[in-house]
Amino acid sequence: MMIKELMIANPKVSIIILGFLVTLVMTIITKKFTDQNRMRELKKIQKACQIKLKDAKGDIKKQSEIQKEMMACSMELMKHSFKPMLYTMVPILLLIMWVRNVYAEVLSGWIWWYIGAAMISSIVLRKVLKVV
Repeated sequence: MMIKELMIANPKVSIIILGFLVTLVMTIITKKFTDQNRMRELKKIQKACQIKLKDAKGDIKKQSEIQKEMMACSMELMKHSFKPMLYTMVPILLLIMWVRNVYAEVLSGWIWWYIGAAMISSIVLRKVLKVV
């Protein structure tokens, strides 16, 4: 239980490190289990559709066609992003339950520290590791 003692001794630092490590693992899994080239391609298609949608302001029929294309693109993007989530969801939930027990008395707002660290880490890691 040496890790638990270190976590309790330095709660804010340890939750930031934990948030970073969990985000790192999730980002690597996402990169490994998704087709990054296809994801980039789908994002480009979505951006192009948004521009087309703005250009087709008055034409309802054209807007409807563009929205169908955007919806199909969004569904495919979602399909790709669910696969890594299936691998990480249960372990992350178990980890969060354990962490909650560790920090319940020491750091009542631990979840906010974790969320903040995870969000910042995710932005940085996705840029560094070039994950879509």
